[in-house]
Amino acid sequence: MSDTKVTTKSESLPVIGQSIPYDRFLDCVHCGLCTASCPTYVETSDENDSPRGRIYLMRSVIDGRLDLTDKVRHHLDLCLDCRSCETACPSGVQYGRLIEPFRVEMHQMSAAGTSGATKAGQPQVAHKPDWFHRWIMYGLFPDRNRMKLALTPARWMQRLGLDRFMDKVGLNKLLPERLQRMQSQLPTLKAPLPELPEFLQAQGPRRARVALFIGCVADAMFRHVHWATARVLQANGCDVVIPRSQGCCGAIHYHSGASEPALGLMKQNMAAFEDKTLDAIIVNVAGCGAMLKDYSHIAEELNHPQGTQAELNHDQNSPEAKFSHRIKDISEFLMTLGPVKPEGRVEAVVAYQDACHLQHAQKIRQQPRDLLKLIPGITVRAIAEPELCCGAAGSYNLTQPEMADRLGQRKVQCLLDVQPDLVVSGNAGCSLQVQAQLKKSGKSVPVVHPMELLDLSYRSGKLSEL
Repeated sequence: MSDTKVTTKSESLPVIGQSIPYDRFLDCVHCGLCTASCPTYVETSDENDSPRGRIYLMRSVIDGRLDLTDKVRHHLDLCLDCRSCETACPSGVQYGRLIEPFRVEMHQMSAAGTSGATKAGQPQVAHKPDWFHRWIMYGLFPDRNRMKLALTPARWMQRLGLDRFMDKVGLNKLLPERLQRMQSQLPTLKAPLPELPEFLQAQGPRRARVALFIGCVADAMFRHVHWATARVLQANGCDVVIPRSQGCCGAIHYHSGASEPALGLMKQNMAAFEDKTLDAIIVNVAGCGAMLKDYSHIAEELNHPQGTQAELNHDQNSPEAKFSHRIKDISEFLMTLGPVKPEGRVEAVVAYQDACHLQHAQKIRQQPRDLLKLIPGITVRAIAEPELCCGAAGSYNLTQPEMADRLGQRKVQCLLDVQPDLVVSGNAGCSLQVQAQLKKSGKSVPVVHPMELLDLSYRSGKLSEL
């Protein structure tokens, strides 16, 4: 453990980055092998937009050699937190455990109305959440009931063709820029389905008892995917429990630096899934799964006292760790359980899009492909640059639209190059981003979840049902 300690002219002023063990920064040897897998560096060729560059920036701020200016913040905020660099890194740098708590501390200083201090005693720039974060990201998105109400007029507008009329005459341009982005990201909304019951019984001999995490935006916009997932679990001999008291996973708050609401949602979900008879807690959204699996790390970071930089001793027996160990992505769980082979043919060429928080954060890459290949008639084609982010990254495509569009178009071109009938992705945010970019490119390739295809095969349904 390094004895490095930040000193300031005024010990009463908080110094940013103090909850992060300093040795984590020293793990980076600046070899540069991460740069080719970093989406922002690939696009800008700016070292400050690379993982090693951002690590150097954060460490310089902590050491007091650099002020946290707007320019420095821009390079850090431009990071998608896709964690592709972690997959590429030969030194095992925990990049997510650097950038995420660093952002949390920036937010805490801003919310408290204080400025951090550098080694030279220079004030750091404080930024308070704007209206979009307060009312949309923190007020609307994490509440599935509010989201459901907000989508009702959007469904009617689509049904009556008013959305196309507004696009044609340019009325959408009267909206604030971020609301324009939200409107452009909106898919064709399916007819609302009933809420999932609290319990669904296994078909055939019971092989497992699991709970299904439904989240917030995913339940409001992709409830049909939850129903498909539940039916797949039933077909594989699983009793399915859906606790009513569960909520947002907290990723929306945590990844934008709002720590207190994130902790509150963590406690809510841990209480909702405390049933000890569960064999697993199933997640079908990659971003939510990564967040839920990180609860133990995040709880340590957010509860860690400022100013010591002591190494965090990860407690495998903590309530958060025990909770996280039960979290399983649906593809991970099914391949471990041993999936019942589906028999219905689904004739389609599929381009599978790897969600970053599945392949990089959760290290799950092959399982979704193996499940798709079980379906009679499905042909899975490999795409170029599968390791690069599509630009969704949670709310990134709303807060960093220019870079998100560049990455989205890059991803869409890779997908279209294999001439697919369907694009398949295991993350709600990726689905929204890819379908929006396909629409922007004038293409009408459907974007679906792997569970929709698996469910279709189990039911011997037709592609037209999707």
